[in-house]
Amino acid sequence: MTDHWVRLELDTTAFDTERFEAYVTTCRNEGIRLTTLAELGDTPEHRRALYELNKECSADIPERGEFFTYEEFCARRFYVPSYDPRGVVIALDGDVWVGLAATSRHVGFVFNEMTGVKATHRGRGISIAMKTFGMDFVRLCGVHRVRTFHHPANASAIGMNRTMGFVDTE
Repeated sequence: MTDHWVRLELDTTAFDTERFEAYVTTCRNEGIRLTTLAELGDTPEHRRALYELNKECSADIPERGEFFTYEEFCARRFYVPSYDPRGVVIALDGDVWVGLAATSRHVGFVFNEMTGVKATHRGRGISIAMKTFGMDFVRLCGVHRVRTFHHPANASAIGMNRTMGFVDTE
């Protein structure tokens, strides 16, 4: 993968909650339910579902390469001190998992590790809705910075984050 990541940061004190709550409302009106892994239950079955969804959504990341095995995914996602199931937002269409926004806790900031939506549900504002819904986790952590990074060719993810107020950072 490239060494030239686009590093972005959001100052949540300047986040326009009212503007972006409209995305949450639209999703709900279209039958998309937003919840967290903590609310659903941080069970082995749900962890496997998260893995499958993450794997599917990651396939479009430029130069991603082969996705982790389930065991590697668990070691990197769940078996680390920064993991908190309240920071994993899931979008459901009925019982089908269609999107995720996984955020982890760190000293002084949270890190958005992955945001993805199944190809069948893209273009409906679900990513922005999930990240907006996830602001409750940011507040829970008591921080005002959300960080993320992207491959420079991942224009849709970079654009979505910039739309939300993320700016380039070192």
